[in-house]
Parts: sequence; structure tokens; C-alpha cells
Amino acid sequence: MAAYGLANLTFVSLMVVWFAIAHANVVEVGGETGWVVPRDRTDDVYNHWASLNRFKVGDSIHFKYKNDSVMVVVEEDYNNCNSTHPIFFSSNGNTHYELDRPGLFYFISGEEGHCDLGQKMIIKVLDLPDDISPSGSPSDKALSPPPPLGPPSQPAHSGTIIKIRDFNKMSSAFGFFAVMFSGFLLG
Repeated sequence: MAAYGLANLTFVSLMVVWFAIAHANVVEVGGETGWVVPRDRTDDVYNHWASLNRFKVGDSIHFKYKNDSVMVVVEEDYNNCNSTHPIFFSSNGNTHYELDRPGLFYFISGEEGHCDLGQKMIIKVLDLPDDISPSGSPSDKALSPPPPLGPPSQPAHSGTIIKIRDFNKMSSAFGFFAVMFSGFLLG
């Protein structure tokens, strides 16, 4: 009987983890090219990419790179491409970073000269439901100006987004039945 209760507890725990994952995105920084020095050597390539995406608390970003690094820094260090006091540092070539709070996150390459060549990015993280702002009006993305009409320096959407959130309806229904089933088993 104890094994039966343990199985139910494990099942309920897995459901909690599934719900947490089902409401988050994992976004591949830079899409196919990954985290590299931009070809056109401008400061806005990654910021343009970030502006095409909507980030919220709980989302993660994935950096794919070779012979480089990723740093999270404060705004002043971002503006000056100063890599001496990072908040976060990784150089493993396959870095996941969770956006764990609302606000701005400042990313730079830690390789000498790369930040000055445009390998840096600011991500704005929202702490709002997907479709409404605190005033109840449409999301701020809908109110933002349209992108420039000229050809972009990168494809219109250079990131690969793994839309785990698209499974919400399925996971909600599954979760409902799972909770009902576990209540039936426990009761």
C-alpha cells in the first residue's frame, strides 16, 4: 500500500513539473547562426532579434557558440563593453539562461573585442499575462511601432522558438484529468 501512495505522489509531482514547463518558452539566441560576432558589425543585430520576441518570467534563452562566452552584466558594463565584473559567466558553448525576473537583462560576449563588434544584447522580460497589460488594454507588443520597411540585417525572425506554451490546452486538459485521477486513486 505504501508503494501505491508513493506512485501517486510521484505522479502528482511530475504533473507540477509538467505545468511549470508547459508555460515557458526556450528561445535560441540568433537562430541558426547562434551567438557570434555579427557580420555587419553593428550594435543592434541582437537587439533587433530580441525585439522580435516577447519574453516573460520563466522563459529561457539558449546560446549556441564556439570559442566564445556569454556574460550577464549591469547596464554600465553593457554600454562600455566591460567584461571584468559579470553577474553570470558561461563559456561551455551551450548555455541556457533562465529569465527569472521582470526587467532588463544585459548580455555581452566575454571574448575581447566581440562586444565592441556588436555581440551584445538587451532582453526586456515582462511579468504580465500573454495578452493584456495591467490596464487591461492589448499587449504592449501590439502597441509598438511596426518594424522598418527597409531590408533587415537578418531574416525577419532569426530565432528558433520552441513553443512549449502551444501545448497549454493539451497540458491543461491532461492536468485536469490527472488531478481528478490522482484524487480518485488517493480517495
